[in-house]
Amino acid sequence: MGSTGPLPAGWGDGTRAVHAGDAPPVPGTPLRPSPVFAAPFHLGDLPPRAGGADAYARTEHPTYRAFETAVGELDGGRCLSYATGMAAVSAAVLALVSAGDRLVLPADGYYATRLLARDELERLGVQVEYVPTLEIAGVAARGDLEGARMVVLETPSNPHLDVCDVAAVARATRAAGALLAVDNTTATPLGQRPLDLGADLTVGADTKALTGHSDLLLGHVSTASDELYDRLKGWRDHTGATPGAFDAWLGHRSMSTLDLRLGRQGATAAAVSAALADHPAVTGVRWPWRPGDPSHALATRQMLRPNGVVSAELADESAVSRFLAATRLWTAATSFGGVHSTVDRRAQWGGDVVPAGFLRFSCGIEDTADVVADLLAGLEAAAG
Repeated sequence: MGSTGPLPAGWGDGTRAVHAGDAPPVPGTPLRPSPVFAAPFHLGDLPPRAGGADAYARTEHPTYRAFETAVGELDGGRCLSYATGMAAVSAAVLALVSAGDRLVLPADGYYATRLLARDELERLGVQVEYVPTLEIAGVAARGDLEGARMVVLETPSNPHLDVCDVAAVARATRAAGALLAVDNTTATPLGQRPLDLGADLTVGADTKALTGHSDLLLGHVSTASDELYDRLKGWRDHTGATPGAFDAWLGHRSMSTLDLRLGRQGATAAAVSAALADHPAVTGVRWPWRPGDPSHALATRQMLRPNGVVSAELADESAVSRFLAATRLWTAATSFGGVHSTVDRRAQWGGDVVPAGFLRFSCGIEDTADVVADLLAGLEAAAG
């Protein structure tokens, strides 16, 4: 009949992605339960939540739990889902940081996290310190985290793809009495397990590679600490930042193919990064798994598998326009990690201090040879 519980350690990524969150099979029921569309639940004549029964969807819901169980099993902790990735980031910080606390953030990480800090956290009295990703480990090694309440890492960083030593920073934060939260969006739980490396929290914008189909907004926070989990759960109950039932169900369904998608995306990223590096119209190619990349040695030691995101620079905005006009598979779109290959000129959003021709390439799951051929056609036009 099968069983439930933690996934066996020896199972591979594909098996784990498919079976994470599975309940014991019951004859006559679907392999994966349908989404439950309900806000209130029957109480009967019992007190609310008696015997673990659901009472109200803001505080408990079976479809959220199924998704959270699945992600938590891959992360190696207990998971809480949120309506978006930024809701997850906000919860990780605001549930645990108070006015007057010192918060260390990557100066070159996801721009919306920096906007949250600048426009909201500083307004609330949080003392935010911005440190480049590659310097955070040095700050930690020098003992400069004394008095910090939390350090947030994003590794690989978005959009520059720098990699930071999670285990080294975790040792330093622990020694300083601080918490470490790692934004693991780019790597995904199959590509990197921050909790195993000593982080207190791992955060994901599941809109991107984890669910991978560019059709939903979703986020999560996982932790191995019951105390931190309870605090995060209380924050979510009070603020109501839950996802919709259909999004949670669709996310669980979509992550079943994560292993397959990452395999194709990683192979394509290797070919794309090589093609970009060999082309005279391109500079500044970054992909942590490419030999010679500044983060290659650390990425291959710390991460479990490659991701599909590559960054590079064309001459200017007009070169990007020529590139896009000459391609059929590289779609201009923001976000990353989906099944379609996309390219995003980051300067157009205004949040990242990057050159006008700086691009983030997100490799999809189309045939690698087709994606590379289309890329080269676009680059020839860009060079024209």
